Amino acid sequence: MKLRRLNSSDAVFKEQLNSLLSNTDEPTVEISRTVESILADVRKRGDEALLEYTNRFDDRDASIDEIEISAAELEAALAAIPTELREGLEHAASRVREYHERQKMESWLYKDKEGNTLGQQVMPLDSVGIYVPGGKAAYPSSVLMNAIPAHVAEVSEIIMVVPTPKGEKNQMVLAAAAISGVSKVFSIGGAQAVAALAYGTATVPKVDKIVGPGNIYVATAKRQVFGTVGIDMIAGPSEVLIVSDGESNPDWVAMDMFAQAEHDEEACSILVCPKLEFLDAVEESIKRLLPEMERNDIIKSSLDKNGALILVKDIDEAIELVNQIAPEHLELSMTAPEPLLPRIRHAGAIFMGHYAAEALGDYCAGPNHVLPTARTARFSSPLGVYDFQKRSSVIMCTEQSASSLATTASVLAHGEGLTAHARSAEYRIKS
Repeated sequence: MKLRRLNSSDAVFKEQLNSLLSNTDEPTVEISRTVESILADVRKRGDEALLEYTNRFDDRDASIDEIEISAAELEAALAAIPTELREGLEHAASRVREYHERQKMESWLYKDKEGNTLGQQVMPLDSVGIYVPGGKAAYPSSVLMNAIPAHVAEVSEIIMVVPTPKGEKNQMVLAAAAISGVSKVFSIGGAQAVAALAYGTATVPKVDKIVGPGNIYVATAKRQVFGTVGIDMIAGPSEVLIVSDGESNPDWVAMDMFAQAEHDEEACSILVCPKLEFLDAVEESIKRLLPEMERNDIIKSSLDKNGALILVKDIDEAIELVNQIAPEHLELSMTAPEPLLPRIRHAGAIFMGHYAAEALGDYCAGPNHVLPTARTARFSSPLGVYDFQKRSSVIMCTEQSASSLATTASVLAHGEGLTAHARSAEYRIKS
């Protein structure tokens, strides 16, 4: 295979880059209409429609009583998996929990100089739905990354949904659910699962927010139910941008690109470097190592479609490119990346140095792996405890301080032509 090559000095570079970054995985009209129909049907017919879609799309013959996975089954899965896997999940879970405990927001109050008490009350959401993918691959790591921050936030009810094609349940996913402290688990997926979480059925509880990645149908369903419930983000294809100073190990960089590309054919892997000879070395590593990969067909397709090696003038230009691309994952593959960190304005997660592989962040480093994609890192953040908390403003006035504020409020309300507002404030003016 021959990877796409771009050179920042070429006159057509901007157009080439825009073409590379245009893979946003937007839903077609047909997909949008299909999802809209499923949502409406589940909202109207509840469990009956949910079961029909589950059996059709997941090739199952389940009854409604069979879609909930009991706590006993979760614990049995945890006990049944090999010790090495259980310890790996528990180690990852402890690191994810330790990191996210630092994110927890607290309530606060203060008195201003006029004696008013002002502040912010922070409370957890009552209930959330955790969507865990179960199609081309199973992701127990997604269970940890979605459920643990909700648990740290003290959400009362955490409902997990995961598709089980042909009724086959992934034991690692169930074990991760047992470790993460979810309240209930249902073996459902797709737009029908999003509908059940958003509207509620006789079997599946209605939640206040839905989080977690899924395919284009799941993403479209989340987009359409937003407003009825909250959502975390609309996740597109996964992506990594690696910036190297040319001193990295070419095999390591090639494998980091593979790690992203093996997610699916739409994943995007880009290497940026000011040294042409290093780009050549990485391309040679890619050709040599690719046949060894179990998912080499997916990796090859992904790199052919969305991979690139980009030659830039220097590291300064590379950083400008980073902020333009706003990648989901950014690797600063160099010996001393720390001075560059303050210059990174837009990135979902920043991996610094030769040893911080993006794969470590996917599983066990601690920070969340649910990250903004498709340049949304310009205005979005990783999933965190703050996504499972909400804030209420607090205002308390003394008689004297209310009188002072009411005078200002009255003037502004009259200026806006809102007489009742003005009169309401004026009642509080101390005569």
